[in-house]
Amino acid sequence: MRRRLRTAGVVATAVLGLIASAIPANAQVGTGPWTAESPSFNVQERGCGQVDGLNFELTCSTGSGDQRAERRYVTYTGGTRQFEGSFRITSMAGSRISLKQTFRDAPTAGPYFMLAVERGGRLYAVHGGDTLGSGATVGTSVRVNTVHQVGSTHKVYINGSLKQTVSSSGGSYYDKFGAYRTASGAGPVKVTWSGIKFWRK
Repeated sequence: MRRRLRTAGVVATAVLGLIASAIPANAQVGTGPWTAESPSFNVQERGCGQVDGLNFELTCSTGSGDQRAERRYVTYTGGTRQFEGSFRITSMAGSRISLKQTFRDAPTAGPYFMLAVERGGRLYAVHGGDTLGSGATVGTSVRVNTVHQVGSTHKVYINGSLKQTVSSSGGSYYDKFGAYRTASGAGPVKVTWSGIKFWRK
């Protein structure tokens, strides 16, 4: 009898697993249906930037040069893409550090959206300077979602609340996150990211 119950439990678990895998992935924000994906990435360490898994650090207070510790994900073209991740600053003696970026790829390569943080916890869009949130202080976890409909809009959510919507041209783009010195910023800073997810539709 025990063997039958145990076998039934194994079968039920397997069936539930198959059902769960057939259900479309639900993202934290935006209307679906969304399909989960796992894009590949390259690690970028430049200047005093150091990457250890999902820990990103700028060890210097240099206010010039290319100081970065990031993951750079593969390029996408067209459709709607969503990024989700949470960051927690573990130490920050510097300020004005970019944490999440959406970049244009060739032939019009360059920064399109950059989310940065000032010492004191203000989150802002580097281009335009709009304040997107506050309270991103040392030890506090903050969730970031970007929803990019190529050729239409790019939306930024902080802790599930929509904070910015800007227009988007067509073309090729890619996601980056970590720690990156902005033109007016400097380290040192340590940031840990977690819960990294991607979806498309």
